Amino acid sequence: MPQKPNPLRSIPVSGPIPAHLARSVIEETLRSAILDGRLPCGTALRQQDLADLFGVSRMPVREALRQLEAQSLLHVTAHKGAVVAPLIEGDAVETYALRILLESEALRLSIPLLEAADFTLAAHYIDALETETDYTEMGRLNRLFHMALYGKAPNRRLLSLVESGLIEEERFLRFNLEAMGLGKISQDDHRHLLRMTEERNIEQCVKALENHLNRGVEVITRYLSDTDPQGNKTPK
Repeated sequence: MPQKPNPLRSIPVSGPIPAHLARSVIEETLRSAILDGRLPCGTALRQQDLADLFGVSRMPVREALRQLEAQSLLHVTAHKGAVVAPLIEGDAVETYALRILLESEALRLSIPLLEAADFTLAAHYIDALETETDYTEMGRLNRLFHMALYGKAPNRRLLSLVESGLIEEERFLRFNLEAMGLGKISQDDHRHLLRMTEERNIEQCVKALENHLNRGVEVITRYLSDTDPQGNKTPK
């Protein structure tokens, strides 16, 4: 009987990891592997297997898994351990409704504190998205664009929740963006949102953001209703 492939074999580890860097190295390595699909949804990550892979004790592994759970990349449950989370948690409409609330507030708080360098950075991410063809990188650039506008919000807890939502979307977009055809629509939205932000028009900014996110949930909901969990078209 053929042996089941071990996803952990896709993760290269070079040399011993200094003890003081262990948690951050493990977290970033696993995070990258989850985001690019080397560790697919539903993959179980056992602490001892990870400790053996990275050549460390279970303590930094446990800490790294907690951080990844806080970013909604893993589910950690008693007696089952850590499991890579689905691409979209629960109902997409509910997920985006929460994102609208959180991101609107982050944008309101951030706009008065944004500087010219922040606008330049946001514009850079839009320009990079125009020429990027790698969907993994496009998902990352989309997240960075939004965080460039939200990043001056003084509520760190709020920003952490906002980034968790963007990371969840980033994972989904990496694997489904081409099929959904959101590219040009999203770019038009991004440019409009940046213009309103530069004008410090808070209410218009929030309205533009709401429209952008609502457009996204409409497309994602339609896409999910037409595909099975593996992304294949369902028969009508």
